[in-house]
Amino acid sequence: MAEWVYIEDIPAYEGQKIMVKGWLYNRTDKGKLQFLLVRDGTGILQCVASHKDVSPQAFADAQRVTQESSLIGTGKVRADKRAPGGYELLLDDLQIVQLAEDYPITPKEHGIAFLMAHRHLWLRSSRQHAVLRVRAEAVKAIRGWLDSHGFVNIDTPILTPSSCEDTTTLFGTDYFGEKAYLTQSGQLYNEATIGSFGKVYCFGPTFRAEKSKTRRHLMEFWMVEPEMAYVDLEGCMQVEEQFVSYIVQTVLKHCAAELETLDRDTPRLENVVPPFPRISYDEAVELLNKDGLEFRWADDFGAPHETALAEHFDRPVFVYHYPTRCKAFYMEAHPTRSEVCLSVDLLASEGYGEIIGGGQRTASYELLEQRIKEHNLPREAYEWYLDLRRYGSMPHSGFGLGLERTVAWLCGIEHIRETIAFPRLL
Repeated sequence: MAEWVYIEDIPAYEGQKIMVKGWLYNRTDKGKLQFLLVRDGTGILQCVASHKDVSPQAFADAQRVTQESSLIGTGKVRADKRAPGGYELLLDDLQIVQLAEDYPITPKEHGIAFLMAHRHLWLRSSRQHAVLRVRAEAVKAIRGWLDSHGFVNIDTPILTPSSCEDTTTLFGTDYFGEKAYLTQSGQLYNEATIGSFGKVYCFGPTFRAEKSKTRRHLMEFWMVEPEMAYVDLEGCMQVEEQFVSYIVQTVLKHCAAELETLDRDTPRLENVVPPFPRISYDEAVELLNKDGLEFRWADDFGAPHETALAEHFDRPVFVYHYPTRCKAFYMEAHPTRSEVCLSVDLLASEGYGEIIGGGQRTASYELLEQRIKEHNLPREAYEWYLDLRRYGSMPHSGFGLGLERTVAWLCGIEHIRETIAFPRLL
């Protein structure tokens, strides 16, 4: 019996008889020759059925097989530069596993509403397949860089008793008669675990009940959050630029075919290497006003402002020292300007907006206690968090990188909904 081979491994089997298992991507009828493009998740292979080389039943099946039917083909591998991937399979047998009839997604144009309603099938298209391959490679790069730089992966809770960010964007749920929330971030928990491990990260789904219908927002998204003891704002930015550069360069190296499928203009990505430019929030406001975008100091940036700022630079740009009122309660205060904090955002190039938010966390018990009061947060829910400032407090910092926004930037796609298999939108 012929050996089952994945399409990505086909070059190693030239001249040998093998078996492929997959789905029909497309078919071309040339009379006594049927050209079947078969995909199996690892690639696409041209399979050729000739009426003289296969049984009458197998040839009839080759003529009738439809888009997205599942099938098994056996035959000899032959090199052919004209074929996709440079190889084809000369069939001697074909078996239809299941004949798909009236497949709803055809080569014609479909609207987004239709495609999203059929997301479970849309994932099979070459474009969606490419995006999710890039996502998978980005995840590998994220974990690979952190694991090789001394960070320990610590899993943090999905159900939490308190807020990390804006209390108005929490998804609430009942927890045995008490109120609990889907996590916005694992950061607070990992501020605890750095006291044990020094450098940690969590990586998982986070939730924001934001009523936002923009191309940059999801209700459920994945975030990686490194946290580091004895690292200040400057050290945090250095880690961020090395980390992001590694992710980008790794995807460029391993996903060339996927980026080509997506028609991604890669030279801009090739330029993503340290050091990244840095501007203060004050300088950013000046730039926006010079560009004719009226912007008031102490407001937070929206998508148009982030896009305008990024256009001034040829790679991602750090914006640091935001007004304290713009940021979360745990940010460290600037030592000489109480109105700003030691925070930093990283704006992706090409108008993709903020992909990282982070900064230095307050180490002071008294300041943290004051901030909890100012933000009207329930003290009892944060008593454990205050403990971290009672017992061995130290300067520390960290950040969160949003996976989906990063993937949208890497792929050069317009909307974040295509960067996760099953997007949760408003």
